[in-house]
Amino acid sequence: MLLLSIPTSLIIIITTLIAIAFFTLLERKILGYSHLRKGPNKVRVFGLLQPIADAAKLFLKELSLPKSSNILPFFLAPILALILALCIWTLYPFSTNPSKYAFGILIFLVISRINIYSALLGGWLSNSKYALLGSLRGIAQTISYEVSISLILLSPIIFIKTFILQSISSFNFIWLSIPIIFLIWLISILAETNRTPFDLAEGESELVSGFNTEYRSGTFAIIFIAEYTRILAIRIISSVLFIRTQNIYLSLILILINTLLISITFVWTRTTFPRIRYDQLINLAWKIFLPIALIFILFHLIFLYIYV
Repeated sequence: MLLLSIPTSLIIIITTLIAIAFFTLLERKILGYSHLRKGPNKVRVFGLLQPIADAAKLFLKELSLPKSSNILPFFLAPILALILALCIWTLYPFSTNPSKYAFGILIFLVISRINIYSALLGGWLSNSKYALLGSLRGIAQTISYEVSISLILLSPIIFIKTFILQSISSFNFIWLSIPIIFLIWLISILAETNRTPFDLAEGESELVSGFNTEYRSGTFAIIFIAEYTRILAIRIISSVLFIRTQNIYLSLILILINTLLISITFVWTRTTFPRIRYDQLINLAWKIFLPIALIFILFHLIFLYIYV
């Protein structure tokens, strides 16, 4: 397995940060107009430099530390989250990407699971009850919905017998024609990324921002960047899985459009739906999504046994 070259990695990091900056601006604009207000519009033309101003404000603020925290691991938890989020971007099947990951889907699932430890460490090492409670809730939530995501990805793997993301993305899924599978995938990645109405790990009204309660200024900015990096990466991976054509340029355009539509859907969901109760969140994963995903896995196994 070849590694990405340094220039390619730098390009991925820079473009990712730019995409995060302007996606946060787009989200705040949509939220503003949804609430009958303007949103950010004071910093230069239409508020286009607002993300840069926010980043400068956060990184230039004084960094205060909780006295009871473990200082070094306390700093390493946000950095770990950012590194893992950037690693997901390297799995995207670029046409000029020299690396062809033989286990791309497995790497995606492994990185998603390891990312749990960044939230756990952030809450635990803060030595705060609110932060620890938020991290524990986030871990339980992530594990619950990772099961649905894994089973949905297992369906095409049964047919093509490979974990290469490029091969899976070019495969004409049977389950793509079934809207309920796409709906389960969409809701699962909403819960996986702690987005409203599944932001129980960061519920401001009940947990005071959850596992990142004790983080502020630069460390909070790193957590914020890591979270949105992971969100955008999972949306692009979703677009790659659901849209693929033989024409590279048409495929790229469709992937970009689909990613934008999914992003707008996420923001629209945040403006529309209230936060659900935690027991409803867990019941949805284990009592509804898991049986449906298992039924489709069984259906695909029967189909594979009869017709293949």
